[in-house]
Amino acid sequence: MTASFRKLLLGALLLLATMPVAWAQDRAVCLSVGAASRLALDSSFDTVIVGDPLIVEVRTDDDQSVVVEPLKPGATNLVFVDTRGLVIANIRVLVCTSHGSAL
Repeated sequence: MTASFRKLLLGALLLLATMPVAWAQDRAVCLSVGAASRLALDSSFDTVIVGDPLIVEVRTDDDQSVVVEPLKPGATNLVFVDTRGLVIANIRVLVCTSHGSAL
């Protein structure tokens, strides 16, 4: 594990630890492997942190949306941070197989 990845992971964990539990689960989406999806937020973000980059790949579309590419079945979170360093959204992503079966 590279030093920069460890720092990013530690930062993500610290952000999640400071959020109220009720707000930490403010949204969830279910996706199928092989079916990319565009995810839009209500406000602008500066950074998106992917909890498990082996589950989904995220490409920034603009400052309010991303394209999420499900890579394999599993669960992860996407944490969106604004320019002030505040978490504006924490989205739980559940990825199932392309046949629509559960995890």
